[in-house]
Amino acid sequence: MYLPSFKLTGKTALVTGAGKGIGRALAIGLAEAGCNVALVSRTLSDLQETSALISEHTSAQSYCYPADVSQRDQMEEVFARLTADAGRLDILVNNAGMNIRTPALEVTDLEWETIVGTNLKSALIASQLAGRMMKEQGGGSIVNISSVAGHTALRTGVVYASTKAALIQMTKNLALEWGDYGIRVNAVGPWYFRTPLTEKLLADEQYLKRILDRTPLGRIGSLEEIVGPVVFLASDAANYVTGQTLLVDGGMSIFGF
Repeated sequence: MYLPSFKLTGKTALVTGAGKGIGRALAIGLAEAGCNVALVSRTLSDLQETSALISEHTSAQSYCYPADVSQRDQMEEVFARLTADAGRLDILVNNAGMNIRTPALEVTDLEWETIVGTNLKSALIASQLAGRMMKEQGGGSIVNISSVAGHTALRTGVVYASTKAALIQMTKNLALEWGDYGIRVNAVGPWYFRTPLTEKLLADEQYLKRILDRTPLGRIGSLEEIVGPVVFLASDAANYVTGQTLLVDGGMSIFGF
């Protein structure tokens, strides 16, 4: 009687950065929850691998749309194709992101523009395009993948951290502005998960020990442990949740790092 649905059957989601790592895991997880999934990243072959995995494990439909998420014209084309292919959009996951680990004193203008474009500008472009569709449909859910770096200070990555903090604030503002349209906007803030982008860092035993020493659960996260929170926020089970950032960090943010 009181248990809300965590299922996403009949809905359509779009996931940026869906070719690898967290984005691939989120796309597959959303498909397992019943969603048809639009996959976006720069590299078509990566998207095709994700699509093949979705087909292998689920009956969901997937659509591959290679695009640079920081370029409005390319994303407008993605949404035009999605409208033709699926006819609607219920869930947007702004996952695309990158980092260049340059010391703050040495950050270049190009590095700034590249990171801000990928991590922040792309999220606003996709949210605008999705928001227009969702407003016409009477609602939807947007989930932004931020980071603990946007919540607490880390030792490196000042530009990355700035974009992730801004993404948390964007989440709050859009939730407030779009609440009347039935559009919920939330964020998830991961700590370290094993992905192609983190494997070299985690191979450094001393660095790994420092991470684990600041993580109360004492381990690195596994990809399915970030899928669950995103599926929750996208589902009817979170219908009264908006403007929030859920830190998925094994407790790291209790300490800082």
